[in-house]
Amino acid sequence: MPRWVGPLLLAGIGVLLVAVPGIPSICPMRVLLHVPCPSCGLTRAARLALGGDFAAATAMHPLWFVVLPFVGVVGALESALYLRDGAWGQVAGRAGVKRAAWAVVAALVGVWVLRELGACGGPVPL
Repeated sequence: MPRWVGPLLLAGIGVLLVAVPGIPSICPMRVLLHVPCPSCGLTRAARLALGGDFAAATAMHPLWFVVLPFVGVVGALESALYLRDGAWGQVAGRAGVKRAAWAVVAALVGVWVLRELGACGGPVPL
């Protein structure tokens, strides 16, 4: 299989999730427990931000402007290095990226807790 298939497939899934309205949520926490997960609202926030409605995107998830660029940059770099070298994990495996990812996760969980307590525009609608 050619190397470009994996990155193209990941990019295609990302475009489908963000650009195509009406794709149902497959979040296991939402489906099984009927509660929002820490990243609940990020896909909808991305759709709103792409449409230029940054205020609504921020209301949907206040960390969209941190999480989405982080995931996008890491994904793009990872895909580029995979195309060049044929190995995944070259970016995500770096200590600085791991620390940044843990900081993003901690921020997501912190905002999730605050939203469940009614702050930051929460709880997010399911």
